[in-house]
Amino acid sequence: MSNNPVTINNHPLYLAPMEDVTDPAFRLLCKRYGADRVYTEFVNADALVRDIASTTRKLTIHDEERPVAIQIYGREPEAMAEAARIVETAKPDFIDINFGCPVKKVAGKGAGAGLLKDVPKMLAITKAVVDAVHTPVTVKTRLGWDEKSLFLEDGTPFIVDLAERLQDLGVRELAIHGRTRSQMYRGDADWTLIGAVKNNPRMHIPVIGNGDVTTPERAKECFERYGVDAVMIGRATFGNPWLFAEMKEFLQPQNCPMNSIIPRTMAEKVAVLKEHVLASIQWCGNDERKGIVHSRRHFAASPVFKGLTDFKQTRIALLRADTTEEVFSIMDMIVDKWSNEYSNNRQTNDQY
Repeated sequence: MSNNPVTINNHPLYLAPMEDVTDPAFRLLCKRYGADRVYTEFVNADALVRDIASTTRKLTIHDEERPVAIQIYGREPEAMAEAARIVETAKPDFIDINFGCPVKKVAGKGAGAGLLKDVPKMLAITKAVVDAVHTPVTVKTRLGWDEKSLFLEDGTPFIVDLAERLQDLGVRELAIHGRTRSQMYRGDADWTLIGAVKNNPRMHIPVIGNGDVTTPERAKECFERYGVDAVMIGRATFGNPWLFAEMKEFLQPQNCPMNSIIPRTMAEKVAVLKEHVLASIQWCGNDERKGIVHSRRHFAASPVFKGLTDFKQTRIALLRADTTEEVFSIMDMIVDKWSNEYSNNRQTNDQY
């Protein structure tokens, strides 16, 4: 088990924790394609303490995923400390505290990003968790609650001050999503404030940037312009786990072990999506329909199908299919149609 902070390479790329997304099936795919660290879905501390089966199941990790972080969230120091002790028995490489989830059912109940409105409690939770376990504790948070809270009265960025205080409590790394809670996922992520944390001379723990990193070019810019120690990628990975390999190829063109496994053609990429469907079904107890429904968001967001002509009705059919036979048949039809369109367009262009 690796307990060290960022030591993997010069441009570490992390898979962000996402509810109903970063289950073992998807994490293992992202790991294969170059994710340097993966995070579990959010684990509710109260449910974990109560031994709710659906929650304890989220502690399932595999050695092939390492280094892997299990992320917990809650609103009370005692429950979070107890949850951290339970999580430690699963032997993750890191225990991550979620101070960034903006959704109402989490933040609205005083957990996740809701704690940005109650910094003393946030710090109390952090101290309780750090003191409760031997596993390195990390934190993921946002720039602040809303635009009005971005700066303190003396002009210091709220997140710069908060980062120092978390560091002082023993947090080993800090990941920052470049939006406020009020923004949810709207607007552009503000990386200048992430850079302000990283460039604060009083910060000595790794700073991880997150938000709107969707292309290899953007990942490189974030490393070079803001100096972050790692880049965390979230929604851009939906239906696109090979994005990590593409980024590594761009960031390290002379020394990229991923080159030989990057899916290049539509057929190769669709094969990966099919593999994910089968893995999701297995993760869902071999329940075919449940596994398909669980992986549908990846079909909806996958860049594989973007730009195809007259795709709307086909997409609807794909999202309504509830057997592997139906899903795979539609995917094969898409590949065949695209191949024919590409071949015809190429022949037409070759005539000129």
